[in-house]
Amino acid sequence: MTIKATNKRKIINDPVYGFIGISSDLVYDLIEHPYFQRLRRIKQLGLTNYVYPGATHTRFQHAIGAMALMEQAISGIQSKGHKITEKEQEAVLVAILLHDIGHGPFSHALEKNLVKDISHELLSEWFMVKLDKEFGGRLKLALRIFKNQYPKKFLHQLVSGQLDMDRLDYLRRDSFFTGVTEGVIGSDRIIKMLNVVDDQLVLEAKGIYSIEKFLIARRLMYWQVYLHKTVLAAEKLLYLLINRARHLIRQGDKIFTTPALLYFLKKEFSAESLMQPDVQNGIIQQFSELDDGDIFCAAKMWMNEKDDVIKYLSTCLINRNIFKIRIQNTPFDNKTITEMTRSVKQKFGVSAEDTRFLFAHNTISNHAYSLRDEEIKILYKNKVLVDVTQASDILNLSVLSKNVTKHFLCAPGEFFNHLAI
Repeated sequence: MTIKATNKRKIINDPVYGFIGISSDLVYDLIEHPYFQRLRRIKQLGLTNYVYPGATHTRFQHAIGAMALMEQAISGIQSKGHKITEKEQEAVLVAILLHDIGHGPFSHALEKNLVKDISHELLSEWFMVKLDKEFGGRLKLALRIFKNQYPKKFLHQLVSGQLDMDRLDYLRRDSFFTGVTEGVIGSDRIIKMLNVVDDQLVLEAKGIYSIEKFLIARRLMYWQVYLHKTVLAAEKLLYLLINRARHLIRQGDKIFTTPALLYFLKKEFSAESLMQPDVQNGIIQQFSELDDGDIFCAAKMWMNEKDDVIKYLSTCLINRNIFKIRIQNTPFDNKTITEMTRSVKQKFGVSAEDTRFLFAHNTISNHAYSLRDEEIKILYKNKVLVDVTQASDILNLSVLSKNVTKHFLCAPGEFFNHLAI
C-alpha cells in the first residue's frame, strides 16, 4: 500500500544553495514520480569523475537547483512590475524542473547513441507529454513554455536561452563539485539584474561585470572540464563499447544486458516510425528504466565475454585504463589513420572493419556566445538596449562567438608510440 504525503511543502538541503522549498503540490508530485527519481541515477557530467573525483553529482540535483534559481528569477521579475500569474509561475517551474528528464545514461556521453539521432530535449518533451496525460492535463502550459509556444516569450528564455536557469545552475554546480574555480559565477547577482523589455529577457547595466564573468567562465569550463581531453577519451571509450555491444547483438550473439538496454541496442528506429505515438510511448517506457547502472552492470559482465573486443573495452572502462587521445587544430591525415588501422588490426587480430570499435577520430567544437540565439541585451537607465559584446570593454564578439573546432584521435596508448603525431 502506498502512503501519500499530506504535507507536500518539503524542504531540500542543497549543498550549493542551501534550503530549497517545494512551492506546489504538482511540483512535489512530479519530483516524487519514478520518471524524475530516475535522474538520481544519472550523473550530471558523465564520466568526468574519472578526472575530477568529486564530479559524481546527478541530473536530479541539477534539476532541483535550476528550479530554485527559477523561483528567484520569477520573484525578481515580478518585483519590477511585470505580471506573472500563479499558473504561469507554476508552469515555468515545471518546465525547468523537467527540462533534462530526457537525458540517458551518463548524460551527454551517450547522447544520440542509444536512441539514434534523438536529442535529450525531444525525449524530455515526450516525457512531459506522457506526464501531462497522467496528471490530467496539468502540464499543458508548461509544455507550451518549454516548446516556446506561449505568448510570453521571456518565460521560455528563462528555461532555454543565453541567460537561462539551466546554464546558471550547471556552471555553478559543476564548478562546485569538480573544484574548478574558473567556473564560479555570480548567479545571484545575474538573477537580480534580470528584467523584461518588449517581452525579451534583458540584463540591467549594473550586472555587466557579472555577465562578462559568466561568458568567460562558460568558455573556460568547456575546455577545462566538459571537453577535457581525458574526459573525452573516457567517453569515447564508453561510446565504442556500446557500439560493439550493439554490433554483437544485431549479428545474433547472446551477451548480457538488462531488458531496457537490450531494447535500444537491438532496435533500429526510422525517422517515420519515431513520429508514431505508440513508438514514442514504447521508447519512453523503456528509456524510463534505463540509467547509469544498466551500463556499468553490463560492462562488468562483458569483461568475461568470449568476444575479445568487448572484453577488452569493458575491462578498460571498469578499471579506468583510459585510451590516449591526441587533439590538434587540423584534421589527421589519411596516412596516420591508415597506419592506426593497420596497427590495431595486427595487434588485436580483427578485421579492418572491426578496428572501428578500437579507436575513434572525429571533431569537437564549442563557442561561448551563440549568434543563432537571441542576443544578450544590456539595459541602461535611459532605456537604451545594447548587445553585451558592444556594452562590454573586455568581451570580444569575434572570439566569443567563434565556433572553435578541434580534431581528435583516440586509441589505446601503445599505438601512439610510433606515430609521427
